[in-house]
Amino acid sequence: MSGARSPDLGTQTPDAATVAESSCADDPPMRPFLILWTGQALSLVGSQAVQFAIIWWLTIQTGSATVLATASLFGLLPPILVGPFAGALVDRWNRKRVMLAADALVAATSLGLAALFLLDMASVETVFAALLLRAIGSTFHAPAMLASTTLMVPERHLTRIQGINQMMLGGMLVIAAPLGGLLVATLSMSGIMLVDVATALIAILPLVFIRVPQPERSSEEPSSTGVRGTLRDVDEGFTYLRERPGHMGLVLIAMGVNMLLIPAFSLLPLLVSEELTGTATDLAWTNSVFGIGSFAGGILLGIWGGFRRRILTTLSGLMAMGIATLGVGMAPSVLAVAGAMFAIGVITAMVNGPIHAILQATVATDFQGRIFSLVGSLAGITAPVGLLLAAPVAELVGVRAWYIAGAAGCILMGLSGFLTPAILRIEGEAEVTVEGPQPTTAD
Repeated sequence: MSGARSPDLGTQTPDAATVAESSCADDPPMRPFLILWTGQALSLVGSQAVQFAIIWWLTIQTGSATVLATASLFGLLPPILVGPFAGALVDRWNRKRVMLAADALVAATSLGLAALFLLDMASVETVFAALLLRAIGSTFHAPAMLASTTLMVPERHLTRIQGINQMMLGGMLVIAAPLGGLLVATLSMSGIMLVDVATALIAILPLVFIRVPQPERSSEEPSSTGVRGTLRDVDEGFTYLRERPGHMGLVLIAMGVNMLLIPAFSLLPLLVSEELTGTATDLAWTNSVFGIGSFAGGILLGIWGGFRRRILTTLSGLMAMGIATLGVGMAPSVLAVAGAMFAIGVITAMVNGPIHAILQATVATDFQGRIFSLVGSLAGITAPVGLLLAAPVAELVGVRAWYIAGAAGCILMGLSGFLTPAILRIEGEAEVTVEGPQPTTAD
């Protein structure tokens, strides 16, 4: 698979057309991936609804902001702390088995928690433990799924597949909370946890029968085993990123965006309630509108596919996101906030989808587990820093100031990407070539 695409949109030569036709003929069939994706998507929707029910149970049982913040922390820390090692192990182990083990861990955790609720032995501490185990499972599953996608989907369709993923994430924002509320209203907590077990099985059963390609390692050194080998793999992942200035530049942009925008939208309840005198219903409606925007953006990206040079889609989207964020910060009414949030939802798909496709197309297949995990860890580590800074800034100069700063930051980072040759050439830094190691098919 070629990791780079020429930006030339002109007419192909006969030889190039012949090569393109040959490439299409050799493309892997999409049916196995679509079956895998459907099972995983249904499982993810169920898990998010159950997650809502768990958080609601913690809210009702404790009424403590500290407990809720701690619950969020258990979800944030595994990708940051465990992510680099999980990615190294994903590249070292059979990716299909990693996904099966991760889904099985979530199912077993939910089954155990269901038993504790049934026996009236569940506590805040046991729920925290369950949230931690679920997050660890996701930390292994996500890079394994992303890395497997590269070998199961033709390169020219990667951006569209990421558009579909963004559509699914947007759809979850719309339906997960109402579905979770329905579960809370109709089932006991033990019954709700069994729903999670059932949706996990929906992901596991198709995966058992699907053949998932496994890349060969391109390293010339023999693969070491144990802790030393894993640490070496993690170090190779960091080295891989450091040696590619375009990829590192993209990571730095992601770190900056997360530091500015994640805290901004954590302040949305204050903007709606204090600045605009809105209600809880207004806030819920605004969040749903964002989800609808993400869903629409995913559809648009899935149909359009973005610019031929994917990085142009991301950088243009980032600048547009800055403008939309400024609209939130300067909105005179809840309706105006909702409109800006819809735009941000659409644009988020346009920014995130191409980034994943770029990594899938330009990172060697046997490094993708590590790189996806490292990018996620590095991008996520700045969010807590931003959260620590946002609260005092908002108290000193007002909530709107953080939105305006975040908007300016997004626009400047998008502009810096356009002015940085290494970032603009990122799709020319590919290391996956047709002469390189060819994937083997593993169960």
